[in-house]
Amino acid sequence: MSTPRVVIVGASIAGLTAAETLRQEGFASEIVLVGDEPHSPYNRPPLSKQVLHGLWEPEQAMIRTADELADLDIDLRTGCAATALDVSARIVHTTQGPIEFDELIIATGTAPRQHPLLPDAHTLRTLDDAIRLRESLTRSTRVAVIGSGILGSEIAGAARKHGAEVLLVGRSGALSFGSVGTLLSDRLAELHRDNGVELMLDAEVTGSTTTDAGTALTFDDGTTRTFDLVVTMIGGTPRTQWLTTSGLDIADGIACDAAGVAAPGISAIGDVASWQDPSTGQNVRAEHQSYAIEQALSVATRLAHGTASPAPVPLFWSEIHGTRINAYGWFNQHHPLTEAHADADARSTVLLSHDRSGAVRGAIGWNASPREFRAARASVMPPTPELIPHT
Repeated sequence: MSTPRVVIVGASIAGLTAAETLRQEGFASEIVLVGDEPHSPYNRPPLSKQVLHGLWEPEQAMIRTADELADLDIDLRTGCAATALDVSARIVHTTQGPIEFDELIIATGTAPRQHPLLPDAHTLRTLDDAIRLRESLTRSTRVAVIGSGILGSEIAGAARKHGAEVLLVGRSGALSFGSVGTLLSDRLAELHRDNGVELMLDAEVTGSTTTDAGTALTFDDGTTRTFDLVVTMIGGTPRTQWLTTSGLDIADGIACDAAGVAAPGISAIGDVASWQDPSTGQNVRAEHQSYAIEQALSVATRLAHGTASPAPVPLFWSEIHGTRINAYGWFNQHHPLTEAHADADARSTVLLSHDRSGAVRGAIGWNASPREFRAARASVMPPTPELIPHT
């Protein structure tokens, strides 16, 4: 190739942000953005929030209009799935033929993990999933959500918004909230119960039968209950199957250094990427849109200018039963959160996570005002510089 070509595999927010940032930073050569879905790039967080709640129509989740995409001057290939990567030849093989690259950015995300006893249950990852699930929620009165993570909680909230009776099932005994882990479990459980969600957090589905009345689930305590709708959200699997012969480390996503480099000329961002955490030296995969955007900005700036950007700080949010929860930084499951601020009725709270030295490493806003959360973010200390690896 006579001019450098950047190929981005994965046309969601991380991939599109990388393409946009390259252009904004002055990269004038060819950019190919490959996506396996037929849609233009769209935001995923609104699927479990605005779209499921009926507040948005699907087209409102689109990130850019057709004219805005055209102005970027990128080669957007939708309905094009990557099938293999030849690192030495610098070729991505796809369902639409091989694509040569000089620099490759992988942003393929995750796929919902299927429950072995509920292979036909609803899941939520794509826009089409959200449309189907919303239609089902509008005609369901008894909903079971299997999975006690953020998406499980958000879907339970959407089901309650549609007026259904909801059972939220987990097997770990606690509710988790992304990289915050189970530190908010008690607060989340109280929030769900206050909004009419029944919780079974130490339960296992041991059987499933389809009847005229719906789906009958049997639990490990011997009880059986029937539901109109069953949704499984039991975690995601990094979409790395097409990389099995590439030689990249894909044990848990794509292993990268602290700058997002997986191999010379190959970077990974978003849910599929496992970046080295400068604060611990360990590789961490965080499934949050804000973090994916920060990674995309960092990698694109590095490719455009040849210098590494500071490692992004994890930032994410959720809204469950109308309660806004923001989290910023790093959280240690062995160090309980401390309450830095709460209003009189504790509806608005700021919580902090400290390391062993007492330094603030993470901040959470529970219905906190933007001003309160900004102040909490400002108190978070950056990673220890000596732990940042040289790449």
